[in-house]
Order: sequence, then C-alpha cells, then structure tokens
Amino acid sequence: MRPEDILTTYSRVAAGFARSRDKSLFERRWLDRMLAHAPGRRVLDLGCGTGRPIATYLNDRRARVTGVDGAAEMIDLFQASLPNAEAVHADMRGLNLNRRYDAILAWNSFFHLSADDQRAMFAVFAAHAAPRGVLMFTSGQAAGEAIGEVEGETVYHASLSPEEYRKLLARHGFEVISFVPEDPDCRGHSVWLARSVATA
Repeated sequence: MRPEDILTTYSRVAAGFARSRDKSLFERRWLDRMLAHAPGRRVLDLGCGTGRPIATYLNDRRARVTGVDGAAEMIDLFQASLPNAEAVHADMRGLNLNRRYDAILAWNSFFHLSADDQRAMFAVFAAHAAPRGVLMFTSGQAAGEAIGEVEGETVYHASLSPEEYRKLLARHGFEVISFVPEDPDCRGHSVWLARSVATA
C-alpha cells in the first residue's frame, strides 16, 4: 500500500464505507470547539468523504460547507447527503479554490498523505484560511508510517512528529489552540486545533 493508492481505494469501498462509518458523532466536542473559535460559518472540509456524519452535523449548525474529496464516488455520496452544499471533486494536494474559509477541517483524511505531501499541505491551509480562521486536523501521536484497513482494504497512514507540526503551523501563520494526543474522549484520535494569526 502506497499513499498514491488512497483515492482509488476509497473509490472502490465508498458504498461500504457509507454504510459502516461510525455515525455516533464522537467527534462532536471537537467540532463544536472548532465552530466556537471560527470567526464565521464558512467551512472547508478536506477529504469530506460521504458527508455523514461530520458535514451534516456542521450544516445543521448553520455552517456553509464546501466538501472536497479526490474520490469521485465519495463526492457523489456527499452531494446526495448534502444537496445544498458545495461539493468539489479534487485532490487536496495543491488545491487552490481562490477563496478563504472561517474553518478548515481535515478529519481522518490528511493523515493518509505521505510525510512530504503533509508538509506541502500547510501552504494550502494558509492560502484558504480567512483572517483569524481556524484549522483542525487529526494526526498520529508520533512520527512514522502505519497501514490500516477500511472495508477489508489496506490503507496508508503517516504522521510527522508533534514538534514538526508545531513548526509548520508557526511557519505558515497559525498558532496552536490545542493539541490532544490520543484523546480518550474522542476514540483515541490525536487532534490539532489552530488559528490563523492573520488579521487581514
């Protein structure tokens, strides 16, 4: 399994993933924190998947969600889940929508990229962040690679070290609001929440 295979893998398993994806909203506390810190309700959801449950939850809280996913089958399901939301079929790597958002979310998606692609994503985050906009993403708790599974298919994961994430965030104009490694209240997810220091 290589990081280059991730989009074709998720395309193949999209229907099964839509059925089996945990919809209990164990992520709710973090999503609420993100919205509370965001200066507005424009949300860019990178690696949005099917839109359920996260984008649907945000939409119910009056967020205007733009979902981006590189797997066409996932974007089709996203559009079916949220017909009034904007859906963009695109790879998050090198994304340029020429718009800025109050919140950028990469939940359980960004960590499928290679280490170098993750480093390059911080310029993408910065280019899409509104003044005082927030960024939230999940990572590993330490640098390294791992192979996981989704719907019987193997999937690639990678993480940088927390120290490197902090440096990349600072270099691209973000200050860390919170980092909780292996949050016991969020099914062991390691979650970053940061804010753009730009004011204009």
